[in-house]
Amino acid sequence: MDRRTLLKAGVAGSAALAAPFVITRGANAQSYKSEYRVSTVVGTAFPWGKGAQIWIDKVRERTQGRINMKLYPGVSLINGDQTREFSAIRQGVIDLALGSTINWSPQVRQLNLFSLPFLSQDHAGLDSLVQGEIGDEILKIVEKAGVVPLGWGENGFRQVTNSRHAIRRPEDMKGLKFRVVGSPIFNDTFTAFGANPTQMSWADAQPALASGAVEGQENPMHIFAAAKLHTLSQRFVTLWDYVADPLIYVANREVWNSWTPEDREIVRAAAVEAGKEEIALTRKGLSGDDRSMIKDVEALGVTVTELTPDEKAAFQKTVKPVYDKWTKQIGTDLVKRAEAAVAASRKA
Repeated sequence: MDRRTLLKAGVAGSAALAAPFVITRGANAQSYKSEYRVSTVVGTAFPWGKGAQIWIDKVRERTQGRINMKLYPGVSLINGDQTREFSAIRQGVIDLALGSTINWSPQVRQLNLFSLPFLSQDHAGLDSLVQGEIGDEILKIVEKAGVVPLGWGENGFRQVTNSRHAIRRPEDMKGLKFRVVGSPIFNDTFTAFGANPTQMSWADAQPALASGAVEGQENPMHIFAAAKLHTLSQRFVTLWDYVADPLIYVANREVWNSWTPEDREIVRAAAVEAGKEEIALTRKGLSGDDRSMIKDVEALGVTVTELTPDEKAAFQKTVKPVYDKWTKQIGTDLVKRAEAAVAASRKA
């Protein structure tokens, strides 16, 4: 064999050795999308949207761009219909999301646990659920429902606002027209208080408030502040902490399975870290001695009324039939264990 033949043989041998690696790398690259769409209800002006963007940035950096996620706020991938979001994730219309347990409760009934009126009432009570055995169980239920849960976030405790007068008693809500989210438990709750609830998306809520088609709404305080709801005639806020709104970081199952185990772990760890940062942002100015957000809202000329325990008890008594009805639908055993966890948090 001459020199030229040896060189050809060497090149051919090297190509043969390299070929499996080239093919494998190409196959892996083809299984990853150029962009993964992340759905949220609100954008980065809100802690919720910031929490999603923090996740996106961590994943992009740690995967060196292999997983390129992009935020789609306003539930824009499904034309703003937030109660369809969970189904859209299962179907693959949405790749990933940081979504509300309220919005997903029509598809996963156990998520209504967090919307039972006056169940948790404070951050310690909420943490006893989300960060404990109940939270782990809920994530398993969500996974069985068809998506991959990765970690918790938080939209906060929801407060009631209106354009007419301060609310201190259930009677003060009688006849007022409220926008509520599209989960039936909210319709039942506000009807029990004598109000006239109308279910509509967040996109529709703001023009409805501006026109006076509805007179009030309920949302966490940072939503009120960032959305400037005081400019939409919402001049009265009642702090009653009647329900919480935990968020969940999730992925579509097929998208999740298309990634390597190493990249899955990166995405999961980034979701957990982003969730902790998002929760801290959500609670800023609303917990402990830091009540700066309340003061900022009052400085806008808004009347803020904080209910006493006795005043809360009057609302709780009025809405008990709704609580009992939904306890059966959620699962009595799950609710009782949640109540026990909250009670234990108050003794700690």
